[in-house]
Amino acid sequence: MRSESEKTMGWERLAAEIRAFCAYLAQERGLSQNTVQAYRRDLEHFCRWVTEFGLADWHTLPLSRWSEYLRYLRESGLASPSIARNLVAVKMFFRFLHLEGKVAQRTVELLSSPRLWQRIPFVLSPEAVEKLLTAPQADDRMFFRDRAILEMLYATGARASEVARLRLEDVFLDHGFCRCLGKGNKQRIVPLGRQAIAALQAYLQEQRPILCRTHPDSPWLFVSRTGKPLSRACVWHIVKKYARRAGLTGKISPHTLRHSFATHLLEGGADLRSVQEMLGHASLRTTQIYTHVDRQRLRMIHQKFHPRA
Repeated sequence: MRSESEKTMGWERLAAEIRAFCAYLAQERGLSQNTVQAYRRDLEHFCRWVTEFGLADWHTLPLSRWSEYLRYLRESGLASPSIARNLVAVKMFFRFLHLEGKVAQRTVELLSSPRLWQRIPFVLSPEAVEKLLTAPQADDRMFFRDRAILEMLYATGARASEVARLRLEDVFLDHGFCRCLGKGNKQRIVPLGRQAIAALQAYLQEQRPILCRTHPDSPWLFVSRTGKPLSRACVWHIVKKYARRAGLTGKISPHTLRHSFATHLLEGGADLRSVQEMLGHASLRTTQIYTHVDRQRLRMIHQKFHPRA
């Protein structure tokens, strides 16, 4: 039985290795701050498990132990996709330890990820999207800004962090497109529709100059009441606020608009490669989940209207 002091020392050693791994991801791999934080959060589960069970030899865990770790994650209430993501984080961590010469064998690589069941993402109907985008009212204090943010999320399929990081120089309203900085600092060009352009023009003319009075040289497109750049959390709260006002149910977030953007494009006849490029997915396999959404919709229509369904 390990003493409390030994457990503390073991936790501190593991925590130091995780910090070194995160620094490696940021400095040598060039991953974004959000991605590094996601790895860190996932590895916190591993750190708690190692500490809770007093595993001093985490560098040489046998396969049976790794199976216990998966069971621990499942019993912690994590969904299958979250467990799979945690396992990817641990595998990346042990690859780093192997590069550093701290691990000789990476038994964790033998563990297959729990199958990512085809979890259909929650998608709003075009009518529900319309209710959400028109939820900001003219008497709202941040009417122009919030309406422009909602329009941008749906028009581009961009992530909340990508919209929050947009700069004035990234938006080309005369040419109808914007430049998004995605994961791994990869840039992509996404077209803007007429309504998104109109909402942005109104915001830039009517409200942004007022918000930026104390920060006239601010490079950020969307700013707070004090002229400071918005956070990803702020964009998230804006979506939740207007979803409630529109009377929409379900777990609606900025990512819901991203899912809806992709699904509505495919339903309208867009090809998968184009949608992949606009979403900034590195792999076409990631984008293919939206084809399952479309098939699910067709199956529901068939069951509803076919006389022998």
